Amino acid sequence: MRSPSAEFTYEPASEVSRARRVLIKPSAPFPLPYPVSTNKDILAAIIRGVRRISEADIILLEGPSEEEHTRTIFRALGYDFPRVLSLDVRDCTLVEVENPLPKPYAMGNFWVPNVLLSCDYLMSVTPCTILSGRGALSVPNLLGLLPKSKYGQEFNRSRPATGRIDVQGAIADLYFTVPFDLGIVDAKVRFDANGLGTEGTEDQAGTVFSGEPYDVDLETAETLGIDAPYLRLIANARVELESPPDSP
Repeated sequence: MRSPSAEFTYEPASEVSRARRVLIKPSAPFPLPYPVSTNKDILAAIIRGVRRISEADIILLEGPSEEEHTRTIFRALGYDFPRVLSLDVRDCTLVEVENPLPKPYAMGNFWVPNVLLSCDYLMSVTPCTILSGRGALSVPNLLGLLPKSKYGQEFNRSRPATGRIDVQGAIADLYFTVPFDLGIVDAKVRFDANGLGTEGTEDQAGTVFSGEPYDVDLETAETLGIDAPYLRLIANARVELESPPDSP
């Protein structure tokens, strides 16, 4: 689903009314405002929508690229929402989750914060960012969940990947391993950024896309002409998962 940015309102799914804990993963690796980081107005609209139908605990979770704590970055960005818990990936207990793909692209399992497993509804909310020519939309936003204590700087936007891991493949693997319920791409502005993601050029797009994370990233990429190789990998893996096993 897409809507003109000026008209965006969050209409929560029925699952939210039954949720005890709702987790929102913004893109907030740096204390820099939109379009580098998720727009606080979009988060405020989502939180209001949840509160209309649910008293669930709401959690904002991020793994920042800076040395500052997530709470410090969130305060700088104006993420000062009442009755919302802010968590830093580095402060969470980690659990190892197995990749369900029979043939993983890059990683057979992931270490992730255990809070993910205790939440009933998961959202990824991100600006429309293109990093070094490739889309960093709602599914790549999940890379911020990966703890640096396990992965070092491999997935840190503040430093280029070392090349040991196929990042596009890891994004596709993560999509299946930690399935999120909703993706929102705030494309009021298309931000073509440098490798760090802190500087770049801005073009007005005037649209907010929302839906299942793969679907919303695909719609965003096709509408705005964004290269996102992980989408092809996800599509191929979906076909394999849905294909019946070969008869003996």
